[in-house]
Amino acid sequence: MSEELHDHDRGLSFDLPTLQRRKMIRLLAGVGLVPLVGCSSDDSDNSASSSSSSAGSSSSAASSGSAECETIPGETAGPYPGDGSNGVNVLKESGVVRKDITSSFGSASGKAEGVPLTVTLTVVDAASGCGTPKEGAAVYLWHCDRDGNYSLYSEGVTEENYLRGVQETDAKGQVTFTSIFPACYTGRWPHIHFEVYDSLEDATNATSITATSQLAFAKDVCDTVYASDGYDRSVQNMSQLSLETDGIFSDGYDQQLATTKGSVEKGYTATLTVPV
Repeated sequence: MSEELHDHDRGLSFDLPTLQRRKMIRLLAGVGLVPLVGCSSDDSDNSASSSSSSAGSSSSAASSGSAECETIPGETAGPYPGDGSNGVNVLKESGVVRKDITSSFGSASGKAEGVPLTVTLTVVDAASGCGTPKEGAAVYLWHCDRDGNYSLYSEGVTEENYLRGVQETDAKGQVTFTSIFPACYTGRWPHIHFEVYDSLEDATNATSITATSQLAFAKDVCDTVYASDGYDRSVQNMSQLSLETDGIFSDGYDQQLATTKGSVEKGYTATLTVPV
């Protein structure tokens, strides 16, 4: 794998338009011109907190109770979403609706290796104050592999479609994916992409996206995972980044920082509430 800067999600060169839109919305909201809806804490200091341990780390976005409900921040899908927006469309392929996304499906047979990760997203209705689950919605989730490559696009894995999948939300508004912990590649903080759709039909037809965003991981968890076999390059890449300097998360990440628990030996779980 090359040391050069990846094209996928490549900081400001790809993502500046999205960042400018978000910052303008927040600026207008600050002077009372644009009302924001969202899951915000009563406490003005809603910063992320995390605790570190070598075998059982646990990190979460701090919250002291939700007074309002703010929709999940919108982010770029990046140049490699595989949703038909740039030519490649995995969403219309038979087999994309699945829980376990570690292996490719259809005619592909590759499998992504790495520290096990289970991701649970809870989609809720922002207009209800985050109190109503969005049953029957759908989530398309994708991320890079242990080497920082994206299936369908990156050299060597263009014929694979692993680490991509769609699921319909249950009565609790939840979807759960079985995957592996993604790498930290050059220029981007470790993250997972996702799109929310109103229905499974919309998702598999790649139409009417409700929300596009990204999930972030806390530093202590990443440091622990990247100290394990197979993630050597991620250690170097992480040393050059922080959530505050990442091209996507630098303007705020409290709502996108997953609650992550587990260990390298037993695997990790990452959970996030997604108001739409």
